[in-house]
Amino acid sequence: MNATARIGRGLVIAAGALLMLWPAILNGDPLFYPDSMSYLGDGRPLARILFLHAPKDYGAMRSEFYSLGIFPFHWNVTAWPIAVLQALLTSYILWLVVRSFTARSFAARSADARAFDTRRATVQFVILVALLSLTTSLAWYVCFVMPDILGPVLYLAVYLLVFAHETLSPREKCAVAAVAAWGMASHSTHLMLAIGLWVLLDLLFALRWPPLRARGRAIGSVAGIVLVVAAGQMALHGYLYGKASLLGNRMPYTMARFIADGPGRWYLQQHCGTLHWAICDRVGDLPTTDDDFLWTEGGVWDGASPEKQQQMLEEEWPLVLATVRAYPGAQLRVSLANFRTELTDFGLWDFTPNPWMAGEIDKVLPGTLATYLRTREAQSRLPTEFFTTVQQWVVLASALAIVACVPLLWGWRRWRTLGLVTVLVPAVIANAFLTAVFSEVDSRYQSRVIWLIPLLAGLIMLDLLDRRRERGEAAGLPESQAALTALP
Repeated sequence: MNATARIGRGLVIAAGALLMLWPAILNGDPLFYPDSMSYLGDGRPLARILFLHAPKDYGAMRSEFYSLGIFPFHWNVTAWPIAVLQALLTSYILWLVVRSFTARSFAARSADARAFDTRRATVQFVILVALLSLTTSLAWYVCFVMPDILGPVLYLAVYLLVFAHETLSPREKCAVAAVAAWGMASHSTHLMLAIGLWVLLDLLFALRWPPLRARGRAIGSVAGIVLVVAAGQMALHGYLYGKASLLGNRMPYTMARFIADGPGRWYLQQHCGTLHWAICDRVGDLPTTDDDFLWTEGGVWDGASPEKQQQMLEEEWPLVLATVRAYPGAQLRVSLANFRTELTDFGLWDFTPNPWMAGEIDKVLPGTLATYLRTREAQSRLPTEFFTTVQQWVVLASALAIVACVPLLWGWRRWRTLGLVTVLVPAVIANAFLTAVFSEVDSRYQSRVIWLIPLLAGLIMLDLLDRRRERGEAAGLPESQAALTALP
């Protein structure tokens, strides 16, 4: 690309990012969550340990890679650069995805063809991003000081690396791989879902599924990123905490889930007389919700000593397996109910004030409490109910459109589009299953990825329009007239 083309592409990506920043602009500040305080506060002490060889006396509660990744941008001064960073990364990946539906092989395209593809993609990209930003949760999670947006960005990156790698230049492939790696490292569920997608694609490739024909090396690139991230996680945790692990400092989310579901509590009540587990010390007052188990002051987890907490972590999976063996039917029914609830619950309900968060924000971003208290989020004045209703209707219409169009895509051999379906639909479903069954039922978990469904529906429409253009060209229409048929 020449300098003019690069500047033009940069302006398009910046425009897309700006369209996605409107919730933060409306709010007067990026959006926060209690976990945001940990991510903002962990970066500086972790950087001191890693780069200044400070004593290893600090343990991060959440993803060290996300905390370290955002630290150079906020520097414990303001969260605005984090929102801008996430907006630019999301806009860049979305631009490459939209362009993949207008472009052919990067190597085979001439400079004129690339310019023509860019012009078409620009119009489609701006329209699509504007619609998604106004009608789905996309913009809300871009402006959220949390790693949530990096999950869906990761799944789109997997699509690009596997099904559209021929549309990327070598530099773009490296950039997409770097974004995918940070997305995997930013949250444990992202890494788990990436592994699941890799296994799914490997299985379909082994079965010689047509969209994956001759893409074995591309699937291998995803496997390579997974292995590098996993090795990086284990090395970092080994250095910081003296024990190599994928999850680092964590809480017993699955234990809390199974006890809150009921069967885990029943098992403990019936067997703690013969067990020598730390959790049995609290068998008489086990809570009925996972939030109470994990977060209540003086509760089961908060009130336990560090030694007892370590014992509970070691008891977590023995309890889960024992519960499944003892009450398979009951646990299956509860887990499926949780999954069904999570899959269909994607409201924007987590952008609300929190007293603890108000007390912490001045510690992680000194001098910003007054600004935070003036925001719409702190005053419960964000229009979340209206935009939740809009999103529900948009997602329903999009899902119906996808179901109706998939047979057409198969019949017309639109393999790249079917590849996007193969990545995004399982990712959205697996996200609901993984979080609801093994962690918590929370609308935030599904809302962070549900915008991928309207995105998928929009891209399918673009592909069908592209097929119409191709048929027009084949029928001998002038190139300019045929190209216009592909524009929305």
